[in-house]
Amino acid sequence: MAEPAQIETRHRWLIGAFFGVVILPVLLAAAYLWIIAEDQYASTVAFSVRKEEMDSSLDLLGGISKLSGSSTSDTDVLYEYIQSQDLVQNIDRDLDLKAMFGKAWPGDPVFAFDPSGTIEDLVDQWEDQVRVLYDTGTGIITVRVQAFTPEDATAIATAVFDRSSKLVNDISSIAREDMTRYTREELDRAVERLKQARQDLTAFRLRSRIVDPQADLQGQMGVLNTLQAQLAETLVELDLLRESVRENDPRVTQAERRIDAIRRRIEDERNKFTENANDPAAENYATLMAEFERLSVDLQFAEEAYRTALAAHDSAVAEAQRQSRYLAAHIRPTHAEKSEFPRRWMLLGLTGLFALLTWAVGALVYYSIRDRR
Repeated sequence: MAEPAQIETRHRWLIGAFFGVVILPVLLAAAYLWIIAEDQYASTVAFSVRKEEMDSSLDLLGGISKLSGSSTSDTDVLYEYIQSQDLVQNIDRDLDLKAMFGKAWPGDPVFAFDPSGTIEDLVDQWEDQVRVLYDTGTGIITVRVQAFTPEDATAIATAVFDRSSKLVNDISSIAREDMTRYTREELDRAVERLKQARQDLTAFRLRSRIVDPQADLQGQMGVLNTLQAQLAETLVELDLLRESVRENDPRVTQAERRIDAIRRRIEDERNKFTENANDPAAENYATLMAEFERLSVDLQFAEEAYRTALAAHDSAVAEAQRQSRYLAAHIRPTHAEKSEFPRRWMLLGLTGLFALLTWAVGALVYYSIRDRR
């Protein structure tokens, strides 16, 4: 027959360890949670990055504007930004986060923030007070902010949404700037080329004192044709005079002098179209026309390049405006009416569970070592 079991020293140590490792921590945690820990309130905001792609004016006849989610990278950037030190510093500068998170200090040293802490400490507190959930399927980001007053929680959640919206707007502005920068540079070069071509043509007109060489040439050809007609008419008159009067008749002499004058004038007019032997520095009509045609071609090319660059720039601007990103709020920052945090029963249960597991593991290790002796 086995002897009745008796409580030995090891049993007393095991029971004492249970009270010291399990019961006492649970009692201390309960006292802190219900007596010392301050109530905290939560505010929730949910949003996603949207991208609006509007069809061009030609496509509007067959459809309407499309609304689709932005690329995953935009939402990933926003998700990382909400947890970044940059956002924490900006909101701290706007709202004084240290004062908001440190309202219960030093009465609640576990959940409150020490206002004398560094920015790194504030970022760690931010990770404890702000929960960011990202649904990769829908692209929706949900942010839950905890603070010691409902007003503070709502203010922080609103600041997170405003800063996130500003970031998305900045990204959209950078994208539009990238889309239009090259076409704007091409347009600027085309404008300068057009200005230079017009200045060169103006300088040519001032130097030659001819507005339109083609019109001036047509006038010169008209003068030459008139002189040739007068010469032919005078030659006919001279032939008629020689048939009816003597050779030394004054009218014959007058006609011959008129013919010589007309021929000299014709020769002078024709010399304008060839090199001027008397003045080598002077330019003839052929040289002027060649230079004018070159400048005209340059001007036409510059105008065409300008029109092409302007159309490309307008198209790029319109395309950039059709593809705009913005932050759509699915849930606006809420305002709490009762305290939900800290979740005392859950924290107490977790404390008791870990304490019990610690005690059980310790007991098993002790008996395992004892049995090996």
